[in-house]
Amino acid sequence: MKIWTIANQKGGVGKTTTTVTLGGLLAQAGYRVLLIDTDPHASLSYYFGIEAEGQTLSVYDIFTNKEPVTADKVLDCLSPTKVDGLFVLPATMALATLDRQMGNAPGMGLMLKKALSCVTDEFDYVLLDCPPVLGVLMVNALAACHKVIVPVQTEFLALKGLDRMMHTLTMMSRSLNKQFDTIVVPTMFDKRTRAAIQAQAKLMSDYSEEVWQGMIPVDTHFRDASLQQLPASVLYPKTRGVAAYRLLLKVLELDPVNE
Repeated sequence: MKIWTIANQKGGVGKTTTTVTLGGLLAQAGYRVLLIDTDPHASLSYYFGIEAEGQTLSVYDIFTNKEPVTADKVLDCLSPTKVDGLFVLPATMALATLDRQMGNAPGMGLMLKKALSCVTDEFDYVLLDCPPVLGVLMVNALAACHKVIVPVQTEFLALKGLDRMMHTLTMMSRSLNKQFDTIVVPTMFDKRTRAAIQAQAKLMSDYSEEVWQGMIPVDTHFRDASLQQLPASVLYPKTRGVAAYRLLLKVLELDPVNE
């Protein structure tokens, strides 16, 4: 089972779109895929029509259940989607209270890693959609993963946010005693604007070793797909945005992963 965390400490850069689209492409290729929503805003959950506050069980229960986590307990929290082989572990707004409730509890940063170790045989891929803040949820997502995907919008304010995220990865690498296999993914690129072209050039200059050589273009089909609660790869497989994610997926799959 391969575990990828999609993270950035700036909101609105395409984390959920990246999670959904890559997950859709993998499921369409025949893999069993689990998408985990660790953001209290629950954008990933709502994308698939899952009413976060109406869920009996969610990722919140993975953190707060006092009994030892088991495969059955994890699987009971999942919601199916309209795509065969694609499942969601939804979020709830109660996640926003975790740092205050349990942030300093021993072993709290490894809860998701332990839970996922129980379902290794159930899924081929797990993709974690992170909140845009450094806290117990992002720490868990980073501790659990084999690869970190950092979407960054091609505009200068987003590049400032990327600096903060990369600093966080350096800090967490020391804390967790692990090296992160990181790929930075330029998103929302509009070749018609000078600002996007200049931002892309600076991104390549400042982070040449981590940045994917391609880019995800602006594509309104992503928004249209969210209205129908399906990945764009299912509804609009030949669009330029989906084609770009398909190229990204090929690069991700070429990289060695410690399973």
